[in-house]
Amino acid sequence: MDVPHVVVEAFAGYKGEKTPQSFILEGRRLYVEQVVDRWYSETHSYFRVKASDSQRYVLRLDLDEDCWELIMLESAKGR
Repeated sequence: MDVPHVVVEAFAGYKGEKTPQSFILEGRRLYVEQVVDRWYSETHSYFRVKASDSQRYVLRLDLDEDCWELIMLESAKGR
């Protein structure tokens, strides 16, 4: 699977946990309007976000590598 390159700008909370604020996808900056859901595993943090283009995305942070990935785009159509 060819994963699109994504650059995430995140806010680090007082405990150091990162929360995405915006991201650049295919040369376009999208702002996180809402963190809809978040969950964690031993090695990753996951964020389902609603972006400024009205789409929902799932972003994953690899905690060991401090590297972000886009793992899913959810269409806003039909919502």
